[in-house]
Amino acid sequence: MILDFKEIDHTQLPLVGGKGARLGALSRIEGIQVPEGYCITTDVYKDIIAHISIRIDKDNIAASAAKIRAAIQGVPVPEQVVKAVSLLSEESTYAVRSSATAEDLPTASFAGQQDSYLNIKKDQLITHISQCWASLFTERAVVYREQHGFDHTKVYLSVIIQKMVFPEASGILFTADPVTGHRKVLSIDAGFGLGEALVGGLVNADNYKVKEGIIIEKKIADKHLQVVAAETGGTIQQEIDKDRQNAPVLTDEQCISLNALGRKIEAYFGQPQDIEWCLANGEFYIVQSRPITTLYPIPVSDDQENHVYLSVGHNQMMTDAMKPLGLSFFLMTTPARMCTAGGRLYIDVAPHLSAPASREMLIGTFGKYDPLFRDALITIVEREGFIKPSADTMPPRPQTKVENDPAIVAELIQAARASIDELRNSIQTQQGVALFDFIQHDLETLKRNLSNQQSLAVIMAGMETSAWVNEKMFEWLGEKGVADIISQSVPNNITSEMGLALLDVADAMRPFPEVIAFLQEAHEQDFLAELKQLNPTAWKAITDYLDRYGMRCVGEIDITKTRWSEQPAMLAPLILSNIRNFAPGESRRKFEKGKLEAENKARDLLSRLNSEQAAETKEKISLIRNFIGYREFPKYAKICRYFIYKQAILKEAELLVQAGVIREKEDIYYLTFDELREVVRTHQLDDQLIDTRKEEFKIFEKLTPPRVMTSDGEIISSVYKLENLPANALVGLAVSAGIIEGRARVILKMEDADLEEGDILVTTFTDPSWTPLFVSIKGLVTEIGGLMTHGAVIAREYGLPAVVGVANATKIIKDGMRIRVNGSEGFIEILSSENGK
Repeated sequence: MILDFKEIDHTQLPLVGGKGARLGALSRIEGIQVPEGYCITTDVYKDIIAHISIRIDKDNIAASAAKIRAAIQGVPVPEQVVKAVSLLSEESTYAVRSSATAEDLPTASFAGQQDSYLNIKKDQLITHISQCWASLFTERAVVYREQHGFDHTKVYLSVIIQKMVFPEASGILFTADPVTGHRKVLSIDAGFGLGEALVGGLVNADNYKVKEGIIIEKKIADKHLQVVAAETGGTIQQEIDKDRQNAPVLTDEQCISLNALGRKIEAYFGQPQDIEWCLANGEFYIVQSRPITTLYPIPVSDDQENHVYLSVGHNQMMTDAMKPLGLSFFLMTTPARMCTAGGRLYIDVAPHLSAPASREMLIGTFGKYDPLFRDALITIVEREGFIKPSADTMPPRPQTKVENDPAIVAELIQAARASIDELRNSIQTQQGVALFDFIQHDLETLKRNLSNQQSLAVIMAGMETSAWVNEKMFEWLGEKGVADIISQSVPNNITSEMGLALLDVADAMRPFPEVIAFLQEAHEQDFLAELKQLNPTAWKAITDYLDRYGMRCVGEIDITKTRWSEQPAMLAPLILSNIRNFAPGESRRKFEKGKLEAENKARDLLSRLNSEQAAETKEKISLIRNFIGYREFPKYAKICRYFIYKQAILKEAELLVQAGVIREKEDIYYLTFDELREVVRTHQLDDQLIDTRKEEFKIFEKLTPPRVMTSDGEIISSVYKLENLPANALVGLAVSAGIIEGRARVILKMEDADLEEGDILVTTFTDPSWTPLFVSIKGLVTEIGGLMTHGAVIAREYGLPAVVGVANATKIIKDGMRIRVNGSEGFIEILSSENGK
């Protein structure tokens, strides 16, 4: 029933809870002082609640929790606990602390969710022990468990009785900077008296930062209050003497001592720690240590060199966590030096930054298309000693010249389609390990296609020419974003064609009321079979669409994501929106309207230029019209191949299910390509591996991936630098010219979209799968993106003013607000609150 700290190790967490287990571990570290104490185990708590009904009404959590607390406090404290308390000294006072089994975990800290009591006299201990048990059902604790998916009946509480220490100062230290994530920077918050004033937010704390044993920053706060022990028990607030209010809490020597203690504790637990400490009679005592659960993981490296990691997801417009099979396919596809962290892909650009020519090219490229990446890289390069200089060893990128001939694009597309058809036919005969060998071989074909020099030259020509037109038209005519208008309704843009084609699907279904009623119903299974039986015309329209675009989906770079062909009902809300918002023939009208606007703008520009300027500009406009649409095709071809691979692999997964090797075919998503090949070969798999990967993925899903970070874990932040902005404007990157006002529709999942024509879409990011929504909107705002990411490209083609990279846009802009999007300058103004009020 009762365990002294010295008797506790990490295996006893079910008996003593997270806090108790950590205190037991801390008391074993040489040189770490922990106030003595013991734990009343969870077995006692289980006996207390054995006959209490633990039922939570989610519509009235407060009342449910209060009822359970009252019931717990109505149960007498067991005699053994009363006897143990009677043996304690009358001279001392004690801290009574809660320690839940779901607490101080790597995935959830549960900090402050249960109650603790300080400076409790012996005769009050029994009452406070009972209150600690009851505090497992404070309203905040119940809500926290609900949010994190913990079963209330399977979380138990141990009570810690610990000898009270009366500190002159106390605080928290983080062995990694909690703001930047820098693992070599230790951050100390310190205040006078007990730590409750600081933790409770009653006072500002001094902050000291220590890096590799050296204090690198001090911020001394103006401190007016401290919490101290009351003579009658408990604690009281007390005003700090005026001559101490702006005095440092800690000396430099004490900061260095705390740094050493923090690093020792971190080394013991093997991960960054959030540590509570107090200073009494010149001695530091540690009263808690828990993992810092908010840090983003650092990619694993097998050397001690400095690395600079750029998020691939920010460039690909898909920052969600990816499952292991998805990650391994992307890594097998790319020639770049990539790694993974937190279920995301990162590319290490340190080698590029070390040499002058490659550094200039890298920063110059980002300077054109993504200033946040550029500024972060400049910040790193300017840090003395972080990047070791080296000679240029990378061969210069081949400069393939390409004629302004639309036939080139047609030939590239035709060759890619033929290659995809060949793959589709050839893979049919492959099975078992031979299938994986076949896919691995075909991935080499995919990589060759993606690095085809003529294909890259066409893409670069379109991008560079667009930049030239924008630059020159601003210089010569004072107009911004001209290339955005000229890029509307270009040929050969497979992604924008996809959005228009869904309008045609709506046209095919519009005449049939029974089909519209069918689309309004929920259909998880047998969608196509039921639709075919109901109306063959409607069925053919959507199956033709799926034949051409069904391999796409949200987050399509992850092969494990559900494709439209796998769940066609995902398209139903989009089709219904098109039927509701548009008249028949809208796809042709939209395309022709954009084409006419582009032609009119080209004529207008040429009429205002001198003959030499006009001749050069006319050729550039022609090149944009011929080439810029191809930018979207290589990714489409890649996703086509991915879907063919996936269909073949899922057939193998079905065989593994039938053989009892895996529980469900989607379990294969939690294996890498090589691991899956081995499972197919041996028909052996440790079930625990799949379960562990699933738990890891749940953690990764909750993380926010940084755009740029270093091998020290430091997140490098940067902001858009715009001048003369309206008051309270939200700043981003202008990617599609024009100014538009309208109703903001904040949509986080494409399948939840309920748009009306003229709405402005506000979301975290868009990839090609979001394009069908673009036909209904008149403006776009995203939290992530760059000048040449897919959402930006399609916004320009559709003529939608767009601003991307707007930090926290989906949180600041509320659904229904009226906003103004300035896609020429790069900012958003909120004009009115929700529903126009």
